[in-house]
Amino acid sequence: MIGFLSSRSPADSEHALKSFREGLRESGYVEGENVAIEYRWGEGRYDRLPAMAAELVGHPIAVLVAVGGEPAAVAARGATARIPIVFAVGSDPVQLGFAASYNRPGGNMTGINILSSTLEPKRFGLLHELVPQARSVALLLDPNFSASAGQLVDVEGAARTLGLQVRALRAGNDGEIDLAFETLAAERVGALAVAAGPFFDTRREKLVDLAARYNLPTAYHFREYALAGGLMSYGVDPLHVYQQVGVYAGRVLKGAKPAELPLLQPTKFEFVINLKTAKTLGLDVPPRLSARADEVIE
Repeated sequence: MIGFLSSRSPADSEHALKSFREGLRESGYVEGENVAIEYRWGEGRYDRLPAMAAELVGHPIAVLVAVGGEPAAVAARGATARIPIVFAVGSDPVQLGFAASYNRPGGNMTGINILSSTLEPKRFGLLHELVPQARSVALLLDPNFSASAGQLVDVEGAARTLGLQVRALRAGNDGEIDLAFETLAAERVGALAVAAGPFFDTRREKLVDLAARYNLPTAYHFREYALAGGLMSYGVDPLHVYQQVGVYAGRVLKGAKPAELPLLQPTKFEFVINLKTAKTLGLDVPPRLSARADEVIE
């Protein structure tokens, strides 16, 4: 049996789950046939995760999968030092204390660093290229997400290099998201970067809808946001990430030890522009930027 713990929700993880199961299938495991999966979803409420992890550990699971960023991995680590854990996080797992090194993790945890929390400066720079007239750009942070302080420091450094002002806003629930957009409109901020974080993933449609309502050019970290109508995204392919997690979970089921499975990092990053949204916002996408995009949504 596999225990599956996610900071996100089933609704925003449907395609990711499909990729996870494809990864499992590569090792010969098919849910409902020769492996069972017990699911727990935090739905953006990180405080629920420790109890959920403990509950999963109480089942006869052979591996605990912790996805949706650092909160799930932290909860999994707190629940067991014995059961193998396969995680996906956005920050350095070695610095987080999940592993001794990338080549030989050394404990009961291994997985993939998707680098989402460290890509904020690049995403911010691309947004500036797309909306060069915006001299003040906001950054929306999840205050409950452990990586948010580092995200702000990184973006402020990028902003100084570009000669821009950063307006930091924080939102950890639906009401605070609404208030943040009202503030942005009142202050006439020119553009917004939504920092990577699992809570925001559970509110993807809400964020995209509010950006459209307030006519605010906005950048995100996953392609799904651009597909949902967001202006642009830059980050890893989450479907590939979940497939890799599935592959590692399958290898553990076959007897591989997490201590000996190297930590993974993505090598491909996706830059997606939604041209329809750009036109609605009255933005002219520079040809040089379109040429650099991995996908342009018409």
